[in-house]
Amino acid sequence: MRRSDLGEFEEVVLLAVAVLSPGAYSVVIAEELEHETGQTVSTGAVHAALQRLETKGYLTSLLGEATAERGGRRKRLFTVTPLGGRVLSEVQAVRTRLWDRIVPHTVLTWK
Repeated sequence: MRRSDLGEFEEVVLLAVAVLSPGAYSVVIAEELEHETGQTVSTGAVHAALQRLETKGYLTSLLGEATAERGGRRKRLFTVTPLGGRVLSEVQAVRTRLWDRIVPHTVLTWK
C-alpha cells in the first residue's frame, strides 16, 4: 500500500464515513466535515472523493431505503472496508510517530 494513494481530503472523507457509519451519505459527510473544519465543503467534492475511495476499495456502498424527506429517493450509504480501515490505521500510525518526535517546546513556540 502506497501512502500516496490517499489524498488529504480523501483521508478526512474516509474518517467521516467511519464516524458516521452506518448512516454515512454525502450530505451528512459534508456537514460533518464543515462542523469539524469550520470550512464550507461542497457535496460535489464529497461525491467525487467517495467515488475515488470506492474505486480504490476503501469504501463500499449500498442504496438505503426511500425516505419522505428526499421525495422518495434513496440515499447511497457508505461504509469503510477492511482495506480502508487498514489504510486509516497506517495513516494514523505515521502521523502519531511524527508527532511523537516533535520536541514539546517546539509546539509551544507555534502558539
